[in-house]
Amino acid sequence: MKVAVIGAGTMGSGIAQVAAQAGHTTYLFDTRKEAVDKAVAGLTKTFDRLVEKGKLSAEEAKATLARIVPATDLKELAGCGLVIEAIIEDLGVKKRLVAELETILPHEAVLATNTSSLSVTAIAGACATPERVIGLHFFNPAPLLPLVEVVPGLATDGTLATRMATLMQAWGKAPVVCKDTPGFIVNRVARPFYGEAIRIFEEGIADMPTIDAAMKGVGFRMGPFELMDLIGNDINFTVTRTVWEAFFYDPRYKPSFTQQRQVESGRLGRKSGRGYYSYVDGASEPVIPVDPALAAAIVERILAMLINEAADALFWQVASAADIDRAMTKGVNYPKGLLAWADELGAKHWLNVLLVLQARYGEDRYRPSPLLLEATLKGNSLR
Repeated sequence: MKVAVIGAGTMGSGIAQVAAQAGHTTYLFDTRKEAVDKAVAGLTKTFDRLVEKGKLSAEEAKATLARIVPATDLKELAGCGLVIEAIIEDLGVKKRLVAELETILPHEAVLATNTSSLSVTAIAGACATPERVIGLHFFNPAPLLPLVEVVPGLATDGTLATRMATLMQAWGKAPVVCKDTPGFIVNRVARPFYGEAIRIFEEGIADMPTIDAAMKGVGFRMGPFELMDLIGNDINFTVTRTVWEAFFYDPRYKPSFTQQRQVESGRLGRKSGRGYYSYVDGASEPVIPVDPALAAAIVERILAMLINEAADALFWQVASAADIDRAMTKGVNYPKGLLAWADELGAKHWLNVLLVLQARYGEDRYRPSPLLLEATLKGNSLR
């Protein structure tokens, strides 16, 4: 099967690499020829490094690179069985693209969107054949992170999610199937990792290095603030705002003024040289001693919110318990699945943490998930 990837940015070129390494002739299209040329040059350097590290033979690298075909006209994709768009997160632009692709591709071809926060159903709504549209949400960098969220829309063919999950496994990925709800699994469940960390900072409970150190102390590879700097504060803020608006302004997902001001000031993180931390002239996050009691309080509060979000995703049947935990460990490298983590101390413990926060602040932000309440009353596992 021939595959096409539309959008030659970091994500698109990464997906093209994955498909080509899986043995597919892979067309890489962008409206800007220079973007395609830059992507191919970057992929050439990537394969050279893989050869140097002994992860690929020179022959394998050459053959894989040869399977990546630059394309400058959508009509060149007419023979592809799967097209994955990885363009700008703009619903109107994506809808126009899939509508145009529908006129070019054979009826049996699959149209996949790599959207991270837009509705797959809405994108498919632009097509006369929405049953062949599905979400395949890769995580950046696509060649390294194994998770792919497979997201059928309301009109997607009933067999397509299984077929795409099987294909992703063949590509060496770890697929999870989830409902077409805002943020899917990862971008929904992970919101408190950032939002509650900012809230703790805004309240003056702890500074950013202390919060980051506390979370890394329990196994997270990066703290919330250094991770936001890596992702880009503009990107993280946009995803937060998109999820908040999509959930009809649910206070659990409310964006913060702190992050908005970072974006407004151009402090976008590593890519701009400064975010929550400075990255100029090799500057790095300060390493400071953290009071164990303060660290434990920070971790408990953030983790309670994360667990509550995972429980709510399970309650609303966004995905299975196994897939929710798999998504968080494979997609964002959490040290444990949140539902499994919750069971270590039991639902009652986490419910009490949330009830105390809710009583203190009087905010719906801290309302416990019905599943957490039910598990506490029945003494059940969240899984």
